[in-house]
Amino acid sequence: DLRTLEKGADSAIDAARQVTARTEAEWAKVWRAHSFERALPKVDFTRDMIVGVFLGTRPTAGFSVDIVETKVESGVLVVRYRETKPGRARMTAQILTAPYHLVTIPRFDGDVKFEAIAK
Repeated sequence: DLRTLEKGADSAIDAARQVTARTEAEWAKVWRAHSFERALPKVDFTRDMIVGVFLGTRPTAGFSVDIVETKVESGVLVVRYRETKPGRARMTAQILTAPYHLVTIPRFDGDVKFEAIAK
């Protein structure tokens, strides 16, 4: 039940952080920090919530992040994500990027833990 709301490499959030939004107000705060120029995407918070991972500023193109799984373990919602880095021999654009992934998932009212997983 993981649905990508938005994914890319050009967030205005330049420091690494993980986010959880269960209300319109929480979501609006995250969205304003991430993309203040665009309209706020609509989410039905009576049934869904948003989780997201922002990697912060990276020195080149070729970085990305994917939320790959959410699972309730011992009463805690675990959000697993994977960061991809460009290979050493790979040519990349010399431009600052800020990769992110925002997803909607079924609402969960307990604690949320984010966990990076290896490739």
